[in-house]
Amino acid sequence: MNHLPLIIKREYLNKVKNKAFLIMTILSPLIFIALIAVVAYLSQLNNDSQRQISVLDESGYLTGVFKDSESIKYNILTDKNLENAKQIVKEADNYGLLHIKKMNSLSEAKNSVEFYSEETPSLSLISDLEKLIEIELTHKNLAEKNIDTKLIDDSKINIDITQENFSGEKTSKFDSVVKLAFGGAAGYLLFMFIIIYGNMIMRSVIEEKTSRIIEVIISSVKPIQLMLGKIIGTSLAGITQFVIWLILGGVLMVVVTAIFGIDMTQIQSPQQQMMQQAMTDPDAAEKAQIIFSAFFNLPLANLIIAFLLFFISGYLLYSSLYAAIGAAVDNETDTQQFMLPILMPLILAVYVGMFTVIEDPHGTVSTVFSFIPFTSPVVMLMRIPFGVPLWQQIVSLLLLVGTFLFTVWFAAKIYRVGILMYGKKPSYKELIKWIKY
Repeated sequence: MNHLPLIIKREYLNKVKNKAFLIMTILSPLIFIALIAVVAYLSQLNNDSQRQISVLDESGYLTGVFKDSESIKYNILTDKNLENAKQIVKEADNYGLLHIKKMNSLSEAKNSVEFYSEETPSLSLISDLEKLIEIELTHKNLAEKNIDTKLIDDSKINIDITQENFSGEKTSKFDSVVKLAFGGAAGYLLFMFIIIYGNMIMRSVIEEKTSRIIEVIISSVKPIQLMLGKIIGTSLAGITQFVIWLILGGVLMVVVTAIFGIDMTQIQSPQQQMMQQAMTDPDAAEKAQIIFSAFFNLPLANLIIAFLLFFISGYLLYSSLYAAIGAAVDNETDTQQFMLPILMPLILAVYVGMFTVIEDPHGTVSTVFSFIPFTSPVVMLMRIPFGVPLWQQIVSLLLLVGTFLFTVWFAAKIYRVGILMYGKKPSYKELIKWIKY
């Protein structure tokens, strides 16, 4: 393996000095931040605009209910019929007309409210109006039945179930949310890293094969050394690019916000509104404390170590398969027949993580897929925040590393033969023959 460091260095320098690599390293965060800035600016314009809604209440039940807000201004129409009200709204170019029909009793209220507009109204607006009307009419209905609404409100009891394991460690429902967020982010990051930089390794092998440079290199280097050098060198280049993206992206976000006055957080306006509502809650400080406690309840040391080990091992496992595919074909078009068997376990791992680990992180399906090497990097990373026994993590990692070593040997067999094959698209039958050589 004395040539391996030289191959890694060569691959790394070739990648980072490549003009396309340098351009995309700088251009990608610029494009990404520009897109976010445009969306945030448009969202900011949308949030700053105030919608005009006319209200025609023929029932008389909702007098004084509609109060102006930062986003909506209500125009209460009186002594008008529906046709006149529609004409007024059209001439004033209002957002819409809310019509409450005349009712003989509150039992008719369900189908007595209509909203007229030129364009389809936003779902959130209709939901807010429905909620506002429902609350008011419900209170009036209770009052008509001589039921004290204040007494009902005072009699409501909120339950917040405290969770505690048998060793006395207390948790809450926020702990599950934080654990899910961390596990999901780790699994998704690995998934994207494999897709982006696995393809880079495959293209690198194809380029050297088609340019015939590989014929000179292979005369003095073993195929397995060349393959590992490509995997590790390209991986280091990918990590370098990723770190630059993070730093450059963070700086650009600060610059765009400071110079152009665009609030980048406007792109998450619905979440912002929920957060603002939560902060106005009298128990907001207590809830914030619970969230911070949930974060610090995470097994941070275990998560960091496991993330590094599973991330690196999982990436190397799939990278060796990408390198084998690159050696087996002459161009990227021919890679499609071999990509599906590689991507399917990875996609399956993400689906299992999202739909099974969330519901039952220690169930049979979650546990089994966290031991299967081709799915364990994603599934195990999503399970660990929920508390996985150390022996399971070690067994899963050993299986993953063992599979990687076997895959390297397996891929090197294909690499050894395929790297010098030209002008023919191999079949699965031929690949099996190459492995037997």
